[in-house]
Amino acid sequence: MRKLKSAFYLLLPIILGSLVGFFISKDIDYVSLNLPLLAPPKIVFPIAWSIIYVLMGISYYLFKREFPEPTFKESFIYYLQLFFNLLWSIIFFTFKARLLAIFWIIILDVLVMYMLYLFFRKKKISFYLNIIYMIWILFATYLTIGIYLLN
Repeated sequence: MRKLKSAFYLLLPIILGSLVGFFISKDIDYVSLNLPLLAPPKIVFPIAWSIIYVLMGISYYLFKREFPEPTFKESFIYYLQLFFNLLWSIIFFTFKARLLAIFWIIILDVLVMYMLYLFFRKKKISFYLNIIYMIWILFATYLTIGIYLLN
């Protein structure tokens, strides 16, 4: 049972991220959009997100290993930011609700910052493993706003 729980914490972000990516793949119109300066090629996104989801899973696994009963706030914020993360792609690509996607990703930015704060207080390695995630979603915020303004 313990190994199953460990696998759950490690693999949940990558499995959910892959499922969302699979289901929205036909809706992704990135290459047809007017893109802001610094917009990377489309191939960068699945590579970056795979790395980020693996690091996210490892960070929460390590957090849960040291704190098997995290506070409700710590667990809630982790799963809430993951939920906001996964739904952003659906809002942006499937629904094409670009303005809503801006507000959604700003909420995600705040949630991830708060998650980082909570991790930093108790398990520094969990904090450090998510720094790339924070940088990437801040960059994604820039792209989201830029795409909205240019299209």
